[in-house]
Amino acid sequence: MVRRTFASLLIAAFVALGVYGTGAQAAQAAQAPPFIKIGTLYASAGPFAAISMPVHKALQLWEEQVNAQGGIYVKPYGKKIPIKIIAYDDQSSTSTAATLYNQLITQDKVDILVSDSGSVLTSVAVPIAREHKMLLFDQTGTGMNFFTADNPYIVLLSDPISNLWPKNAAEFLTKEGPKLGIKRVALLYSTNDFTGSQATGFRDVFKGSAIDVVYDHGVPTNTSSYTVLIQTIKALNPDAVIELGYPNNDIAFLRDLQGSGTKFKMVFTVYPGLETDLLLKTVGEKGLAYTYTYTPPTAIKYKPDFGMNLDAFKAAWVKKYKDTTDFGFNAVAGYVTALVLEKTLATTDTMDQMALRKAVFALSGKLRTLDGTFMLRSDGAQIGELTPLGQIVPSGNGEVKFVILYPPEAANGKAVYPAP
Repeated sequence: MVRRTFASLLIAAFVALGVYGTGAQAAQAAQAPPFIKIGTLYASAGPFAAISMPVHKALQLWEEQVNAQGGIYVKPYGKKIPIKIIAYDDQSSTSTAATLYNQLITQDKVDILVSDSGSVLTSVAVPIAREHKMLLFDQTGTGMNFFTADNPYIVLLSDPISNLWPKNAAEFLTKEGPKLGIKRVALLYSTNDFTGSQATGFRDVFKGSAIDVVYDHGVPTNTSSYTVLIQTIKALNPDAVIELGYPNNDIAFLRDLQGSGTKFKMVFTVYPGLETDLLLKTVGEKGLAYTYTYTPPTAIKYKPDFGMNLDAFKAAWVKKYKDTTDFGFNAVAGYVTALVLEKTLATTDTMDQMALRKAVFALSGKLRTLDGTFMLRSDGAQIGELTPLGQIVPSGNGEVKFVILYPPEAANGKAVYPAP
């Protein structure tokens, strides 16, 4: 009789536990939202459209792919949930962007806030995100002043902080440059967070070296004519010229350089590497010939441990967008953002903003994508994904190839100096 009573109680306990477990699972499922809201901005027009639209379209491609598979796994809910990207067009305007970032947070109440591409359009998001205690998933806003020890509400995802960008290029000039006869350098840059920080990076490496900076001059980001500046630099007879700008700046500089008939022994610019297709269309193979630039992930086949490799991603991109949007660094940057978001949501303990931050930092040094190794500094700055220095060599058929020059362990050729 006692045994029967004990057995009955034991069975009742197991049944109760089963009911409780089922109820808890049901409650958890009931709490799960119909989708995870990701808020972001893009610029369909204006000076930043060329870098913004590829990033945005990469996010859209990811959204389409993962939702076709039922969404992404979100750990706090223990299930796959579709994602919904809520995006507004800021038209390359910082004032419009500020209004729209606020709208995403206060009206749309997004779960995740993602900045527009580039430092200028990210700059207004940084204080807004901090004010609302919302973690800013910063795609490519690399300005040095965005990252401070007292602001935990920002993480840089898809490229390194600006002052680290020039590391390989500047070290090439200081270590290999003197062997080639490079001693006098001219530095021309656009005065924004992105390229201004890069100028600082070059200066920092040049300090104490044999390099003599004979020209150091900043111009507004909306500068569209470089003819007078080129003549001023020419009169100083530099061995190398560094021009740092956004796509419109690089295009105008290289066009004016070609149009003036001026030949510098070495020219370094940013976007022939980052958006090669765009620069080929606007400057041409001849205008890009023997230019030094950052070697993008589209020219290096990193072996990812998560997400598509370069060939698979490019195939998916071409299938969806064909010739409507150039495939370059910014397309890769948008996809890397998506991969970090996916990994973060799969590993975060809760949807609290600081829990999301903890999950992102847990990926540091452990996540390798088609853009290289993801690595964060304690203030949220990206210090991985560094780009080698490359030189663009013409093929003669309207295309170009990259020769990697530095660092030595990545090099696959030697510099053509002086440029023919």
